[in-house]
Parts: sequence; structure tokens; C-alpha cells
Amino acid sequence: MDPSNPKYRNVLLIRFSAIGDVAMTVPVIQSLAETYPGTRFTVLSNRKFAPFYAHMPENVSFLGVDLKKDYHGPGAMLKLFMRLRRHRFDAVADLHGVLRTTALSIFFRMFFTRVCRIDKDRRSRKRLTRLKDKDLTPRLTSFERYRKVLQDLGFSFDVKFRSIFGEGKGDLKSIDYIGQKDCPWIGIAPFAAHKGKIYPLYLMEEVVSQLDSAGICRQFVFAYGRELAQVKEWADKYRSVEMIDTRLGMEGELILMSHMDVMLAMDSSNMHLASLTGTPVVSVWGATHPAAGFLGYGQKADDCIQLDLPCRPCSIYGKKECIYHDYRCMTGIDPDAVFSKVKKYL
Repeated sequence: MDPSNPKYRNVLLIRFSAIGDVAMTVPVIQSLAETYPGTRFTVLSNRKFAPFYAHMPENVSFLGVDLKKDYHGPGAMLKLFMRLRRHRFDAVADLHGVLRTTALSIFFRMFFTRVCRIDKDRRSRKRLTRLKDKDLTPRLTSFERYRKVLQDLGFSFDVKFRSIFGEGKGDLKSIDYIGQKDCPWIGIAPFAAHKGKIYPLYLMEEVVSQLDSAGICRQFVFAYGRELAQVKEWADKYRSVEMIDTRLGMEGELILMSHMDVMLAMDSSNMHLASLTGTPVVSVWGATHPAAGFLGYGQKADDCIQLDLPCRPCSIYGKKECIYHDYRCMTGIDPDAVFSKVKKYL
């Protein structure tokens, strides 16, 4: 499709959840919008993800919804479709591929709107996590899958992205209580949604302790809810540790991450948030595996810390219980190895 004369003028892009998956749309959508300035792109997603798209080109708009509150129950997707129909979209990219977006796709097609949907390749992913003869061939990344949907609509473009803040960094003055940067800053996100993706906290504390002893630095540990009590113990024990909780909000977290020298994270949303700010990420992998295609944008395979075990990966999203009940894929990772990976960025 010729960028100067695009076939479509008003395109809807749909991705509701989860936070890491939505974050991975950003490099693709920004590159798309920059290549096709004559097309209007509207992102439909959970309204809490609006900060991801705050620095997009002018031809990108964000339409935030609360599915649980406003579009829940029988007829919800029809109600949402009737709202969307007023925008007169001439093409739809379903970047989610779930029941809700399938329903929306059907409604749009009934009114002769072109729709292309993501292929999640679930069959191939099962070969990655089966008990025996695992196929560890790297799958397409989420970025490549999103791009393919848009290519199917006729958009030809390369994904070129550095940070949501462009070539610079976020404005620290907007989170002034953090203060100015006068030493190395390390972000640490030790938590994840599932146990199979969490490096044991007693081992993570050894990493925190080594970083604290290595020299002057600030360690910003991201924690929420029940996690705060554990991080407070670290903050009381180690002079360099500071807690980051919900006070900053997503925009504030992105600003802070953009000033980090390195981020240490699990296979979690914070890994992806850091990648949107151009910050190097050292990631720890247990039950899941980078070969599934969920490594953060621009991150290096060499910065993925993982053990070569016949049982892993056992899960795409980390939900399964460990068959040995000891999560050896995580407990076997040496804190010294984690410390060494992080230290090289300081």
C-alpha cells in the first residue's frame, strides 16, 4: 500500500489485555502510524493503558473502555459495536483473538468492513511445552504477529522504535519526589502473576544485598499490594533500596524507568514497560521461555537468565504447577549470575 495514497483512511486496532501484551503493540503501532501519516488509527483497549499511547504520532488516538464495568454480560459486545460503528472505520485489526474480539469482528464483517485477525499459533506453542521432545524453535514474536495482521490489511512497514519518549527520556520533574539522578539507578521488579515466573525472594535478596554492597547506587523495587511488606523489609535493611508503589501511576513508572541504567525483571509486565523506554533489561525465566515469542522489544537473548532443564518450559504463561513441586528452574539460578548480568550495565 502506498503511504501517500493509503487504501484505508480510518482503522481500528483492538487489544484489550494483558498489560504486557498491550505494551507490545506500542512499537508496532508507532512505526505503522509514522509510515502512514494519512491514515487515522484508533486503539481500542482498557482505559488504564492510555499512558502507553500518550506520545504517539498525531494520527493515533486512544479509545479506552472498561469491559468489566461498561461492557459486561449478554449483549455487551453488540453494545460496544454500536458505539464503534459511529466512527465509520473502514478496516479493523484484531490484535487479541479472543471471544470478545471475535464477536466484534463478526459484527464488523456483517457491515462489510475488512477485518484481519491475529494467529496465535496455539498448536505450535503446545509443542514447546509438552513433557517430552520439546520443540524449542523460536516462535514469531508478538511484535511480528501484530505486524503480520496489519500486513494482511495491506500496510507495509518496518518496526523502528526506540522509546515512547523518542530519543530522550521522561520528565523527572513530574515525579519530583524521586529527586535528581546522581548515581547509577537500578530498577528491580521481583514479582509476577504466577509462582513459576518468580525468582525466590530469598535469592533475590542476595542479589539486592550484593548490589547494595557494590557501591553507591539506588535500587528502585516495584511492588504492589501484599508485596509491599516484603520490599519494606529490604528498604529497612539496605540503604540503597527504595519502594515504588502505585503512587507514581503508570505514566510516572514509565518516566522513572526511562532513567534507569538497567532493569532486573521477571517475565512480567514490568519487563515490557522497561522495554518501551529504551532501558536495558536483565530478565529471569523459569517456567516460561523466550522462545514462545514474549521477550520485550529490543531486549537481548544474552540478558535472559535461565537454566537448560528438560522440564522447561512447562507453560506459555507460567500458570502450571511445577511437576516436581520445587520450581527448580528458579531455585537453581545462582544469585551471583544475576548480579553479574546486572553489574555490567553499571
